[in-house]
Amino acid sequence: MLGPELELHRQIEVLYNDHHGWLQGWLRRKLGNACDAADLAHDTYLRIISRGRAPGPAESRQHLAQIANGLVVDLFRRRHIEAAYADAIAAQPEAAVPTPETRALIVEALLEIDAILASLPAKVRAAFLLCKLEGMGYADIAARLGVSISSVEKYIARALLACCMAQCA
Repeated sequence: MLGPELELHRQIEVLYNDHHGWLQGWLRRKLGNACDAADLAHDTYLRIISRGRAPGPAESRQHLAQIANGLVVDLFRRRHIEAAYADAIAAQPEAAVPTPETRALIVEALLEIDAILASLPAKVRAAFLLCKLEGMGYADIAARLGVSISSVEKYIARALLACCMAQCA
């Protein structure tokens, strides 16, 4: 290993040795599940490694908790999406139910769409969902959101652009 890589490795080793037990316990209390806590503690350290920078000693626990809390939110969001999808396919005839592999791909796509939509301002997201999921026209969306039709047009265009940009990335 080179000098900076060796130093980062040492910093992460110290961070892990000093705080892994605390982090896993914190997550276990938050989640009520030791297995999920172990997975998210592991993922927390992977995030730090992938960023290539360990927090300083004074901010270690705060930094770990911030990353881990984001992973907890992601876990709950994923489970919510998986449950909603499972409910949707449960209503389908057995012949129309996708294979487990296809289900996994669909859930991943839904998670990507959810992340894209979550990054958009509330009115943009609402306009897009009302248009695409509810089938509402622009005038009805404008009335519901209390904005002009031209604003709705801009909102839909912005949401579509965000989806297209994510697909190209």
